[in-house]
Amino acid sequence: MNNIPSVDLADFLSEDPKRKDKFVQEIGKAYEEIGFVSLKNHFLSDQLVEELYKEVKAFFALPEEAKRNYEIEGLGGQRGYVSFGKEHAKGKKEGDLKEFWHFGQEPSDDANLPDTYPDNVRVTELPNFNKTGMEAYRKLEKTGIYVLRALALYIGLDELYFDYWATNGNSILRPIHYPPITEEPKGAVRAGAHGDINLITLLMGASTGGLQVLRNDGEWIDAIPEEDELVINVGDMLERHTNNKLRSTIHRVVNPPREQWGTPRYSIPFFMHPRSDMKLNCLEECIDENHPKAFEDITAGEFLHQRLVEIGLIKK
Repeated sequence: MNNIPSVDLADFLSEDPKRKDKFVQEIGKAYEEIGFVSLKNHFLSDQLVEELYKEVKAFFALPEEAKRNYEIEGLGGQRGYVSFGKEHAKGKKEGDLKEFWHFGQEPSDDANLPDTYPDNVRVTELPNFNKTGMEAYRKLEKTGIYVLRALALYIGLDELYFDYWATNGNSILRPIHYPPITEEPKGAVRAGAHGDINLITLLMGASTGGLQVLRNDGEWIDAIPEEDELVINVGDMLERHTNNKLRSTIHRVVNPPREQWGTPRYSIPFFMHPRSDMKLNCLEECIDENHPKAFEDITAGEFLHQRLVEIGLIKK
């Protein structure tokens, strides 16, 4: 396998039970084997993707002092701007060669959440920035819920098992800017090898390559989706909840060849988190004699806090 498997959400959404089951088996098997797929026929239109990239590039092109106005102290980077080099991979000291923005959940009035989410930060210089970002947020959230429905069926759960937890969940849309590399990076890469924290991650096609996935045999392979596909991978929360049945694969964004150092890279992942009170305890359906319970019981909120400390976004 030299690229990640491709699946078609239209199969799952069709009225044909065979096509629906085909999708369930394909995505489930891919997530057991490599933890990544590319997905076509999602809910994001080409026009919306184009508009979002336009807004994102305009934001990162703002002067440094203007961007710093949107870096909010005490939020652990959960909303607004996070400046260059602040975040690092778990276990690494060197900061990643990136700056980014966070759009977060705007819950419905009847969400009845155990805790409140911080407000999104408004960018005054760009009147369409927040509107476009949240429109993309909703389309990615909708796509993610259908993927989770397929995975619920694959595991042997009710199809709507994840709906309550993922709707109004603590999900994050993160536009990232990897600026041109101007000098030899001292041990730093655009994004160090890591697993994602959340349930699943949906990644809109990056402006240049660089995403690599660690295969079972220890080989790094390039993740190269078609232009209209999303790359979707399992995060640590889902790996934990399924007792290692579905794999949260280590991945990274490598620096380009020296001749391409002058090219910036933009990437927009959507990190799908559940509500903080979701229990990530290993599912009984995923525990048997050959697969004993591998993890202690923990809630999504507790696990998230633990990991944000480990990657340097919040202090202990």
